[in-house]
Amino acid sequence: MSNTTSNSHTSGSLTDVGPGRWTLDPAGTSVHIQNKTLGGLINVKGTFTKVSGEGEALAGGGAHGSITIDATSVDTKNTKRDVHLRSADFFDVDKHPSFVFTATDVTPVGDGTAQITGELTVLGKSSAVSFTAEASEISPDAVTLTAEVPVDRREFGMAVKQALVIRPVTLVTLTARFVRQSS
Repeated sequence: MSNTTSNSHTSGSLTDVGPGRWTLDPAGTSVHIQNKTLGGLINVKGTFTKVSGEGEALAGGGAHGSITIDATSVDTKNTKRDVHLRSADFFDVDKHPSFVFTATDVTPVGDGTAQITGELTVLGKSSAVSFTAEASEISPDAVTLTAEVPVDRREFGMAVKQALVIRPVTLVTLTARFVRQSS
């Protein structure tokens, strides 16, 4: 969907990443959300503090994998709002404690960029997602990709009573750092 800002810390091409199993590095990974009100006066921002994942790089730079976001770990720096986000009005964490993005195809499309297609599952509902990510780190043992992905909450049944106040599209900014698994 949206591209991210380029970062010049890459030291190679995504097609140079050798095949193998990779694990998400939680310390080098972040998931931020941003949502504006219809009037644009308030910009609600938050972070998910618990993320895990894994993937497999294929010969030639392609890859596939998954990222799991612990929905209970949302932090907007407002306890009352966080409790509401975890409720059945939004994330319904009692029934659906995590969101999962499964990347079915990661294809290098340019120097340091990749087209990613897959499926996002939220509240037990899945939707196809496609976006471009940019690499800020490419080495034999680590790859960091960043993307901004607009997510329409209505696709997952998150049409809350306050729908006239909060815009339905949330911008998710994901920075995912994968490290090669030891043999």
